[in-house]
Amino acid sequence: MANRTTASEQLSEYAKSKQSPDIMTTGFGAPIDTKTATMTVGPKGPILLQDAQFLDEMSHFDRERIPERVVHAKGGGAFGYFEVTHDITKYCKAKIFNKVGKKTPCLVRFSTVGGESGSADTARDPRGFAMKFYTEEGNWDLVGNNTPIFFIRDPILFPSFIHTQKRNPVTHLKDPDMFWDFITLRPETTHQVCFLFGDRGIPDGYEHMNGYGSHTFKLVNDKGEAVYCKFHCKTDRGVKNLSADKAEKLAGSDPDYNNRKLYNAIADGKPPSWTMYLQVMTFEQAEKSPWNPFDLTKIWPHSEYPLIPVGKMVLDRNPSNYFAEIEQSAFNPASMVPGIEASPDKMLQGRLFSYHDTHLHRLGTNYIQLPVNCPYKTRVSNNQRDGPQTFENQGGCPNYYPNSFSGAKCDMKYAPSKFQASGDCKRHESGEEDNYSQVTVFWEKTLREDARDRLVNNIAGHLKDAKEFLQKRAVDNFTKVHVDFGNKLKKALASYNSDSAIKPQVPA
Repeated sequence: MANRTTASEQLSEYAKSKQSPDIMTTGFGAPIDTKTATMTVGPKGPILLQDAQFLDEMSHFDRERIPERVVHAKGGGAFGYFEVTHDITKYCKAKIFNKVGKKTPCLVRFSTVGGESGSADTARDPRGFAMKFYTEEGNWDLVGNNTPIFFIRDPILFPSFIHTQKRNPVTHLKDPDMFWDFITLRPETTHQVCFLFGDRGIPDGYEHMNGYGSHTFKLVNDKGEAVYCKFHCKTDRGVKNLSADKAEKLAGSDPDYNNRKLYNAIADGKPPSWTMYLQVMTFEQAEKSPWNPFDLTKIWPHSEYPLIPVGKMVLDRNPSNYFAEIEQSAFNPASMVPGIEASPDKMLQGRLFSYHDTHLHRLGTNYIQLPVNCPYKTRVSNNQRDGPQTFENQGGCPNYYPNSFSGAKCDMKYAPSKFQASGDCKRHESGEEDNYSQVTVFWEKTLREDARDRLVNNIAGHLKDAKEFLQKRAVDNFTKVHVDFGNKLKKALASYNSDSAIKPQVPA
C-alpha cells in the first residue's frame, strides 16, 4: 500500500525475522498455558487470588509508566454534590441513599483513555467518568466510562488491549496494525467498537455525555437482601457530539476543548448536572438470563430492566489547584461502602486489585491521606502506620489487632452479604461467547440509516491504514453483525484502496 511507511511495517518486519513464535512465559520465565483467561470458580467467576499469572501481568502493567496515569492520563474534573431524589432503601442500605433530599459532597474526573497527558480532548476515544462520593461511611468510588459496555470481558486481556491503543514500543507511533489486529482477533470488542466509531465516540464536552458504572454491582438492604444492579448517570443537558471533521480541527486549534468548556461552565455559574438511575436484577433473574449478566461487553435491555431514578449530581466548583485536586485524585472501584458490593463481574474483580495497586505506584503508600482522596466525612481507624509521606499516623492507638488497649474494634453488622460459588477452578476461555447478538440489535434497532453510514465511514477511515489482511478480517467480523454492515464497510474501504475489492492477505 502506497501510504505505508517504514514505521508502518515494524510488526511485519519483526514477523519476518522470527523463525517461529517463542513460548509465552510469566515474568519469572515459567511457560504458561494461556494468556486469554483468568482462573475462576466456574465460567462466571469470581477470580481466584491464587492466579499468580494474572497478578504478575497486572502488577507489571500498573507500573509501566510514571508519573502520569497508565490510562486516562488526560482529563479534568470538578467538585459538587449528589442529592437523593427518590427512595431506594428497599434495595440499598448505604447511608448516602438513606433519605430523600440528602446531599453528599462529590468529585468527578473526566478523561480520555488512550492519550497521554498532553493529547487532544477531542480524540475518538471512550471517556472516563470517575465519581468519588465523600460519605459518612467512607468514600464510595464509582469508576466508569461514558459507555455502558467495554471492549473485553476478561481482565487478563486489559494490558494487551491498552498496549494496542498506545504507541508501538519500537516506532513510538500509534499503529493501526496493532489496533485492528487485536480488535479482529478478539470479536468480543465488536460492541464497544461500534460505540467508539459511532456518533457518541466524540462527545461535545463532558457535560454533554452520559456516565455509567458499566459493571454489575451488588446492592444489599438493611435486611440483608441483595440484588444485582447497574448505575447510570444521564446528562441533564442532553447528549451532544462532535463530527469527525470538527473534532479534528479542534485537536489542532484547541486541544483542551473539553476541559475549557467544563471550567468555563462552572465559572460562569452554569453548573452541569446528571440524573442517576439504577437497573436492578434479582439473583433468580441472573440465573435464568440467556446471557451472562456479569459480561461487561453486554448491556441490560431497558425493556427488561427499566431505569429506576435515584438522584441528581451537580458539579458547581472548579478545583482550586489542578495538580493537588485532580491530578492527584485517585479512584478505586474497591472503595465501596456498606450496602454496595462487588458482583462476580470478571472485569470488576480485576479492577478491585489493579486500581489500588497502580495508585500505590503512582502516588505512594499513603495516597489516601492526600486531601482530595481522604475520607474526611469519617474517621480512619486501622492498624496501618508509617510509610512515605504519612501525615496522619492515628496518634497513640495500637498498631496491631487484637489488643487490650482500646484499639479500634470490628462490628459484624458491617459484614458483606454471603454468597455461594461453585464450579471448576480453571482458566475459563470467554472469547467464543455470544459476541454479536446485541451488536446486531444496535445496528438494526438503535441506529438510523445516516448513523450507520457515519459509523461505517469512521471505521473505514481508521481501518484503511491497517494491512489488507486485517481489513478483510474486520469486514468478515462486522459481516457477522449484519451483512449490510460488512458490505458497506467493504465498499468504503475499496474507495481508499487501489483495487475495487479487498484481497485476502496473510501475515508474513
